[in-house]
Amino acid sequence: MRSIALDVHRDFCEVAIKDESGLRLAGRVKSSVSELELFAQSLAPDDEVALEATGGALAIARILEGHVARVVIANTRKLSAIAESKVKTDKVDAKTLCELLAAGFLPAVFSPDEFTRALRRRLQRRAKLVRSRTRAKNECHAVLARNLKGRPPMTDVFGKAGRRWLAALELPADERETVECCLREVDFLDSEVGLIERELARQALSSPQIRRLMTVPGVSLVSAATFVAVVGDVHRFHSPKKLVSYVGLDPRVRQSGEGPARHGHISKQGAHPKLATCSARPPGSRSARRARCAPSMSACARAGEHRSRSSPPRGSSACCSGICSRVKRTTPSGALR
Repeated sequence: MRSIALDVHRDFCEVAIKDESGLRLAGRVKSSVSELELFAQSLAPDDEVALEATGGALAIARILEGHVARVVIANTRKLSAIAESKVKTDKVDAKTLCELLAAGFLPAVFSPDEFTRALRRRLQRRAKLVRSRTRAKNECHAVLARNLKGRPPMTDVFGKAGRRWLAALELPADERETVECCLREVDFLDSEVGLIERELARQALSSPQIRRLMTVPGVSLVSAATFVAVVGDVHRFHSPKKLVSYVGLDPRVRQSGEGPARHGHISKQGAHPKLATCSARPPGSRSARRARCAPSMSACARAGEHRSRSSPPRGSSACCSGICSRVKRTTPSGALR
């Protein structure tokens, strides 16, 4: 069995091979489909190939997978032997990668199937379009702020009523051109986002995992598709704790010596920090959350009034998980936290 490493670039791949005779360089292979297929045919069925996680790593892995025993895509964030090397060249990187593969010390990343890859690409494209749309809307709001037009009287200034209000404003000629350009850009990006969301919906119909996640209150099509795209096969996690850590929903921990451990907010240090932010946010708008909490708040208020008449006040009591009222918490010294 041989260990083979590829240092991938846009135009070529530097190849290093380690076998019974030792470690050696095997030249370069062009980063084209035809050249990589010829290279794959020269490999043995028991060979192992490693390459860094770069833009074309998944495409190269798909070409090589059917010709070798295993293809490992290395996690570049954990390759300190390459990142912190004093001498860093293509040949040195390929040799180091090959040594780590042969020793079994190469940290690998998850390689999803084609369905998950396509889902990831669509979601990444949608996220870029949404960011561009947000920039266009912010530019339009900046025009209003520069010309002292105040806060719009409607919640959505890009809706029908908002556009009528924008058309009636008196603005300089250049500022009017900016507003109209932003509105055209928002319309175009809205149509593009709608096309991608229709494709996502069509893809979700064939995924029982996405359909099952959408039955959870507050989980939309995009949230469910993002979770499936990031996690992939959920059975690769040995426990729920590992899944929580992977998506960045685990709490921060600070502990040293014999002192107690202190837990903070969620780390957001997993595979997809944006997913962690979305998952930690309660579903619905702020007004919808207030409406859901209103019955519990009124019931707790009545219970508190009855308790104040019948019994002395307690030092600290919390109802509805702290939704109704803030509870004053103190440290052992008596100071408020």
